[in-house]
Amino acid sequence: MTQKDITFVADFLTEHFNEAPELYNRKGKYFNVERVGQYLKDEDDDLVSPPNTEGNQWFNFLKNSTHLKESPLLFPYYPEKSLHFVKRQMEGVIDQCLQKPADVIGKSVHQAVCMSLYKTSESEDSTPQLFKLPFLWNDKTSNIHYVLFTILENSISKIHILRRHTDTSRSVSNGILAVEFGNFLNNSISDSSDSRCYSCLDAHFYDDETVTVVLKESVEQEGKERVLAQLPLS
Repeated sequence: MTQKDITFVADFLTEHFNEAPELYNRKGKYFNVERVGQYLKDEDDDLVSPPNTEGNQWFNFLKNSTHLKESPLLFPYYPEKSLHFVKRQMEGVIDQCLQKPADVIGKSVHQAVCMSLYKTSESEDSTPQLFKLPFLWNDKTSNIHYVLFTILENSISKIHILRRHTDTSRSVSNGILAVEFGNFLNNSISDSSDSRCYSCLDAHFYDDETVTVVLKESVEQEGKERVLAQLPLS
């Protein structure tokens, strides 16, 4: 260690760990704790060495602002408390803000329709993830809500489109249908369906009338072809 290092450590010890008679009546040690560590303690006691806010530009700004000083939008400051205390206070406020909307929304939601998509084994541990790529789209012009998804066990070459009217009292034709890609990209009838079969990697709505899909060849070989296709809903 250099003399500069030793001086630095000595100064640190002198500043933070010298005896503090005014703390003798408090629990714990009779010296000031390191000033960073005190903020991280998960307890409600006041800080041993609270920060000096004198000259702080933000506090001066608030003090001189009539509107901001009383604003309910500003989270209150607790200069005597640790960050854990402030975190718990903030979590309590956020939970309180979210509780009312959760109650209102929860009471307004009800089941409009129930469809059986697939069956799984009774053992939850062995149940694979079969539902994939759920993508939602709302057509505000026609007031129709769409869900795109694939079911792995059924067929990886199929993409399912579920559509419902946003007015649950109304129904739409072909509420759910499947589009199978298979070997539709073959150049000729001589192409083997086994060698040019495509499955869906991803699918999103491009606009109200078009679906964009990313396809890949299902054959296990290097350099498998990827295709970006846009399909009209019609």
